[in-house]
Amino acid sequence: MRLTTNTTKKNRMAEVEMLMPKMGESIIEATILSWLKKEGDAIDADESLLEVATDKVDTEVPSTHGGIIKKILAAEGDVVPVGSPVALIATEQSVEAAASQPVAPPAMETNGTHVVETAAVASSPAPEGTFNNGSNGSNGKISSDRFYSPLVLNIARQEAIPMVELETMSGTGKEGRVTKKDILSFVKTRTIAPVVESTPAATPIAASSPTLAAAPAIISGENEIIEMDRMRKMIAERMVESKKTSAHVTSFVEADMTNIVKWRNKVKDEFQKREGEKLTFTPIIIEAVVQAIKDFPMINISVDGANIIKKRDVNIGMAVALPSGNLIVPVIKNADQLNLVGITKKVNELSIKARNNKLTPDDLSGGTYTVSNVGSFGNVMGTPIIMQPQVAIMALGAIQKKPAVIETSEGDFIGIRHKMFLSHSYDHRVVDGALGGMMVRRVADYLEKFDTNRTI
Repeated sequence: MRLTTNTTKKNRMAEVEMLMPKMGESIIEATILSWLKKEGDAIDADESLLEVATDKVDTEVPSTHGGIIKKILAAEGDVVPVGSPVALIATEQSVEAAASQPVAPPAMETNGTHVVETAAVASSPAPEGTFNNGSNGSNGKISSDRFYSPLVLNIARQEAIPMVELETMSGTGKEGRVTKKDILSFVKTRTIAPVVESTPAATPIAASSPTLAAAPAIISGENEIIEMDRMRKMIAERMVESKKTSAHVTSFVEADMTNIVKWRNKVKDEFQKREGEKLTFTPIIIEAVVQAIKDFPMINISVDGANIIKKRDVNIGMAVALPSGNLIVPVIKNADQLNLVGITKKVNELSIKARNNKLTPDDLSGGTYTVSNVGSFGNVMGTPIIMQPQVAIMALGAIQKKPAVIETSEGDFIGIRHKMFLSHSYDHRVVDGALGGMMVRRVADYLEKFDTNRTI
């Protein structure tokens, strides 16, 4: 932070560093897509200043202060670590207010009328012939002492680019650094896989665990080759990683949705007229899932090595299909504290934001349990893959009319009922069949006992 002194005024101009904010779990950096303001422009607090991209979402970042943009510290296309300064904003505030701003503890340099505080960053070089993603304090440096961002290293892993090949790559970033654009452009033109010599320096940048080599694809002239986009690559990586991590087991239950179908048909028009919101089946089912989680809190956990972390918050992720064909999972925070109207509004809000690419990193973080509505595609059931580090996910099948045996005091008879399959995938390392099966059965019980006289 910089403070400009002025002895003739009570208020003083303060140059405040705008930092790259933390944008969700496991996010340590972001790529600047575009600046929405330029140097010299005025900006209000919470007004959008720049647009950034992470491996989870593209989003606009609001300014933390109001004032004048004095200097932009990072260019479009730069990969900036979380917590690093991206701009200087000149704000007018009292001396007391300026002094109350958080400052970094390291050494201070005096330069005329400015007091500039700089943070010293300790780093240790990585061992010869190794690399890392910057998460352990080595800042992405490898044996050549060249900097590689975690994003670039992750792409190199995915594409099996050896270190020696990465070191020869030309970069357009600051001081010749390889940017995301550089490595993606390199991958696009890398039509022939390089021959990797069996030397330590040529070890591919990939996981050390042994894996079976994939069978080579057979391509004919009639085939179309479509490159995966960034989101699809991340989805593929996470799904494979989840299957490697969790011992997946799936239990199925068929629920009678007749009472809910009749109740929704009765109230949906009045609800939309009053609230301006559509009432779908999804929030009704999510409400039942939340109630069941309260009954079985050991389904609302995650695994950390040999430890089980029991979550206090009930944050429900809901898988949303995007127009691009990709999948994204925004999160309803503290769903156990919302009534049906509140859950409905959050479901609709997050669905609209997802389809319009307006989700923020906070919308995607903190999930403790996930539901996926495969019934929206006409599927009757599915075997969903767990969202790590969660331990369970439930798929909601299509609601269909079926003949069923109806028990009455006068005897049994065949009638038409609305039925739906619930598929519950869970991590058998920590969730046994009894808990996983009882959880999905309890959700069905809540749905079947739905009060048809309920007001909303």
